[in-house]
Amino acid sequence: MLKLHDFCNRAGKRIRSDIIAEQWDDVLRLVGSIKAGHVAPSVMLRKLAAYERQNQLDVALQEIGKIERTLFMLDWLENPDLRRRCHAGLNNSEQRHALTQAIYTFRQGRIIDRSHEAQKYRASGLNLVIAAIVYWNTIYMDAAAQHLRSTSVAVPDDLLAHTSPVGWEHIAFSGDFLWDRAAASNGRKALNLPPDSRVA
Repeated sequence: MLKLHDFCNRAGKRIRSDIIAEQWDDVLRLVGSIKAGHVAPSVMLRKLAAYERQNQLDVALQEIGKIERTLFMLDWLENPDLRRRCHAGLNNSEQRHALTQAIYTFRQGRIIDRSHEAQKYRASGLNLVIAAIVYWNTIYMDAAAQHLRSTSVAVPDDLLAHTSPVGWEHIAFSGDFLWDRAAASNGRKALNLPPDSRVA
């Protein structure tokens, strides 16, 4: 039977297990500090990256990372359910990215402001618009499901779990976003139903 260590060495660069063994006590201390909340992972990564020469603890963590990636690869190959979940998450991320580009298309999906403050302001506004679209879609998807159920149409929850509120084909992105007018409006627009249907 092929051992994990041998698989790692054959699948990619050789695992430097000697460095992991040398730095194991420091690795455990680092993990204990992070779990106890004494240091944030981001702070520790910045400190390790700040050394002029590569720190041996940093090298050991990279080698452990190779092992973790190999374990994930094995799970990925053997577990179809894991592949489905990962693809679903990737599809959601790609859909949101596509929505971001659709909103920001007149600047080719790029934030070109020079100052950091202006970039943050622009990114915050973009996230607000995306959140408004997701909220709008969620409200109307729920209303549509409730309407279908009121007309005795089966809407299984397990199928609803595969729907996403990140669609935008029904939204016109040209023009201005009139937040005040939207806030002053009462109620919500009716569902777009066929002529022979009516909302319960």
